[in-house]
Amino acid sequence: QYSVPHFNFLEDLLEARREGNIVVDGIILATPNKMHVEGAIACAQAGIPTLIEKPLTATLAEAERLVEELKKHAVPMMVGHHRRHSGALSAAMAAIERGKLGRVVSVTGQAQFYKPAKYFAAGPWRTKAGGGPVLINLIHEIDNLRAMCGEVEAVQAMSSNAIRGYEVEDTVVITFRFTSGALGCFTLSDTAAGPMSWEQTSGENKDYGRDTNADCYFVAGTRASLGVPTMKVWENPGDESDWWKPLEISRLTFEEADPLVNQ
Repeated sequence: QYSVPHFNFLEDLLEARREGNIVVDGIILATPNKMHVEGAIACAQAGIPTLIEKPLTATLAEAERLVEELKKHAVPMMVGHHRRHSGALSAAMAAIERGKLGRVVSVTGQAQFYKPAKYFAAGPWRTKAGGGPVLINLIHEIDNLRAMCGEVEAVQAMSSNAIRGYEVEDTVVITFRFTSGALGCFTLSDTAAGPMSWEQTSGENKDYGRDTNADCYFVAGTRASLGVPTMKVWENPGDESDWWKPLEISRLTFEEADPLVNQ
């Protein structure tokens, strides 16, 4: 209909480019997770700027291999971690950076939603190792937590596949220690009928229903706490925090922005 050339395999596209049959300005590598490494290397060797969909790879060893290979090529490469570029996340990061919350003590997060059967029917690889919600969904959440609270130095977790029984997990509970000394916990499930996901709370993707009163992160500090993405702030009045004093409640304002464009 639009006379756009299409190919079944990345290698065929690259060959058509080498032969001068098509012009390629850049590539969005949105293939199944296990194909990211070879695909990204092929794009780099061809000199084509590429956005690699998250996760970068399914294992640390593969990620290290890919990074070392990319160092050999002066080609722009980027991973699809766009959420930290959203208006809400940018505002949260700025508030934490300027000390609005005091020192961050803890963060609680959750991504609980229900993926229908058609989601797995459309991509059976999502039922296999490397295709579960940890690498498809949680990878975004980890980037958001690092953006707000800094680097993670220790992790403990439990996972379950009790609901669907697939090879991959469907529910995970995780605890974190950040290098700052702050602690965190996160609950992830793609078998939970709930609105607690970034898609269903931020309103950035209009394909999802939205609960404007729900937060998926609660960042607690010594002076104030922040719910994200409602941006509701609970703040101790005066010079000293005191649980006997009523908290002042306000909301941070921010400009809506398309995080994909910003990234």
